[in-house]
Amino acid sequence: MSDWTALPGERFELGEGLRFVGGRLVMVDILSGRLLEIPPDGGAPRVLVTLTEPLGAVAPRAGGGWIAAAGAGIAVLGEPGDRLEDAETMRMNDGVADPAGRFWAGSMAYDGTPGAGSLYRADPDGTITTALGDLTVPNGPAFDAIGTTMYLADSARGLIFRFDVGPAGELTNRHTFAEVLSGSPDGMTVDADGFLWTAVWGAAEVRRYAPDGTVDQVLPVPATQPTSVCLTGTHLHVTTATHALDAPGPLDGAVLSLPCSIAPTPTRYFGY
Repeated sequence: MSDWTALPGERFELGEGLRFVGGRLVMVDILSGRLLEIPPDGGAPRVLVTLTEPLGAVAPRAGGGWIAAAGAGIAVLGEPGDRLEDAETMRMNDGVADPAGRFWAGSMAYDGTPGAGSLYRADPDGTITTALGDLTVPNGPAFDAIGTTMYLADSARGLIFRFDVGPAGELTNRHTFAEVLSGSPDGMTVDADGFLWTAVWGAAEVRRYAPDGTVDQVLPVPATQPTSVCLTGTHLHVTTATHALDAPGPLDGAVLSLPCSIAPTPTRYFGY
């Protein structure tokens, strides 16, 4: 744990959604509605966008800007976009673009109502489809390098599911890839070797899973609630959260970095 370093300054209530985009790290602080860039010199994050509603995750757009899981829907930042649920009871959570240029994002109830959440798919032509229902706190998803395998966590249930992804984005062959008995699987990414990384909320750790679902590595994290993971080829970066902690420690809510030479899969853009 001594090799971890923390960015200076702010400790985020619900930092999430780390992405390595065009040589820079970006993240969201969900409940404050902010999109932030982390400077390459390790300085304090710079605010890029602030919304008046929660900002669950973003993916870069091929034409510039961002597509976002914002409020209770999916939108292009700065435009109204589509709203999928009642914003008073539901909010969007994690999301990511896949290798085919589609954006996938999950919704959840503010009060964590079991089964109230869904996973949505936004296609490059603007069509939005409900891909899955009966989710509680969807996190991820994460895709392999060619986009034919998707991983999705239902954090409240402690489960990570694996799906086959068809050419049109259809999901088949759902099965339980891993069960997390201590803590909850949160943000995820797949590395260039096809291994799945997940932050484990409440367990102060990051796990790396082999493609067969066995645990390859467990990395202790000096913060109670890791929320997302990002590989750059030189480092593993992890967001953490202070949300619901009665007495946050000095590194709770920090963005943490650990030297790591494992290669990532590239960040995908929406709308190829």
